[in-house]
Amino acid sequence: MQREVLLTGIGGQGIQLATALLAAAAVAEGRHAMYFGSYGGMMRGGNSDTTLVLGDAPVESPPTIGAAWSALVLHPAHAAGVYSRLYDDGLLVINTSLCDPAAGPTVGRLVPVPASELAASAGNPAAVTMIALGAYAAATAIVTLDALLEVAPDVLPPYRRQHAEGIRTALRTGHAHAGPALSAWPVRT
Repeated sequence: MQREVLLTGIGGQGIQLATALLAAAAVAEGRHAMYFGSYGGMMRGGNSDTTLVLGDAPVESPPTIGAAWSALVLHPAHAAGVYSRLYDDGLLVINTSLCDPAAGPTVGRLVPVPASELAASAGNPAAVTMIALGAYAAATAIVTLDALLEVAPDVLPPYRRQHAEGIRTALRTGHAHAGPALSAWPVRT
């Protein structure tokens, strides 16, 4: 059994880091993970997208998928491509500080998170993606908050390790903001 996650935002929001963190937490909990990241040519402001496939068994092929069970959308600029690939009964975490939920697809479960506002009010405007990731983990139970908190320092490059506690705080904030969990691991037929 496997679950697919699409993440999109703009360069500089931390999409690539959030994907690495989610994959590392899943592996720490005994699952398998494979992901692929892409980003536009601009240092900041271009698209930043990832596809992550998590499974109970080794992921057999590269994570180039046509459709996905879930998505995190942090900026509207490149959201259309993600929206078109999300299953009708999928789960969508959306940064409502920037994205209009009405502009997105009809999905099985929408998790609106004012991630930019929460990050700004916490005094850490760079924490948007980690807040959304915490909400995603809470809404899906795809990994535990404890696993995310434990592996957070390990996925940071050495020159960014001083940000580990800020990331943990943001993950906790997002996790507390999400509603009840939808189990991530029922079998898809």
